[in-house]
Amino acid sequence: MPIMIQNKIIKKQEGMINSEDRPAICKLILEDGTEFCGKSFGAEMPTAGEVVFNTGMVGYPESFTDPSYAGQILVLTYPLIGNYGIPLIKKEGGVRKYFESEKIHIKGLVVSEYSKKHNHWQAENSLGNWLKKNNIAAIEGIDTRALTKKLRTKGVMLGKIIAGNGDVEFYNPNNELLAKTVSTKKIVTYKAGKKSVALIDMGVKNNIIRSFLKRGVTVVRIPWDYDFCKIKSSGIFISNGPGDPKTCKITIDNIKKYLSKNKPTFGICFGNQLLALAAGGDTYKLKFGHRSQNQPCVESGTRRCYITSQNHGYAVNAKKLPAGWKEWFYNANDNTNEGIKHKTKPFMSVQFHPEAMPGPTDTDFLFDEFIKMLK
Repeated sequence: MPIMIQNKIIKKQEGMINSEDRPAICKLILEDGTEFCGKSFGAEMPTAGEVVFNTGMVGYPESFTDPSYAGQILVLTYPLIGNYGIPLIKKEGGVRKYFESEKIHIKGLVVSEYSKKHNHWQAENSLGNWLKKNNIAAIEGIDTRALTKKLRTKGVMLGKIIAGNGDVEFYNPNNELLAKTVSTKKIVTYKAGKKSVALIDMGVKNNIIRSFLKRGVTVVRIPWDYDFCKIKSSGIFISNGPGDPKTCKITIDNIKKYLSKNKPTFGICFGNQLLALAAGGDTYKLKFGHRSQNQPCVESGTRRCYITSQNHGYAVNAKKLPAGWKEWFYNANDNTNEGIKHKTKPFMSVQFHPEAMPGPTDTDFLFDEFIKMLK
């Protein structure tokens, strides 16, 4: 009799368990054949992309909505993810306040342990439910440390998450012009002051727009392939974005034309790479990239080091900078380029993210330096 009562109690408890407590078995498969088995906590659907890792401890709502992650399956090395949920969706200054774009851009998510219970005064949803609502596959319960060591040793590689029914082919996002898929389709103006900047949207983060608006600078957001030489502005800004910069030939040609005007030009992340290519330099793919909120960057010619937020898989070849240009910053860990600057003209760019979101704001002052150039 006690056993029967106990079984009834168990059945009653099982009936109270929500869908997040009934995870489906799924697996991550890498292109070299390696398989990691785990449990699904996102959408029950297969997905494929480039598998990359981020060593940041917080900031997953901002990271997942960063357009620079388009086409990628993201591995988070911090062991517990989801404990503070997803914040309320609301707008500030014409863009979403707690997110870096209007949608999730990662193709899939890989974590060690998903926190089914979340607690934060701003949270309106759980991470798992948010991913399901947006059709993003996610897997937990695998050894992310072993996976990250593999990616660091062999380099980032293609992979796929198999969750639910069906399968999918491996997909290499770097073969596509990804900027076209994440850029604005029309010109959008955010009014704030007399000074204005033409923002070339290669997949811009919302906090870049906020950073200009809070300083009283009007932002004219334009598509990736628009001839911005036609726009009347005090200068141009080249945004962050996903994929291989060499696929953006139209943008590179437009930047070349604009540089002949000798007007203020500022680029961040993807913008650093595009500016280098337009100037006559070169870029290359990193082995496993920089994706974190703790990358140390040194200003060349000084001993000043800044802690920065980063998300990129390509870099500028500092040894191939053309005459008149110099390396502005370099990474203290691996000496890769973190910024370039013209020696006499108002052209500059950085590989890291001074706008943060997530991450430190040590280099936020760079927006002020650029705005001083605007007439």
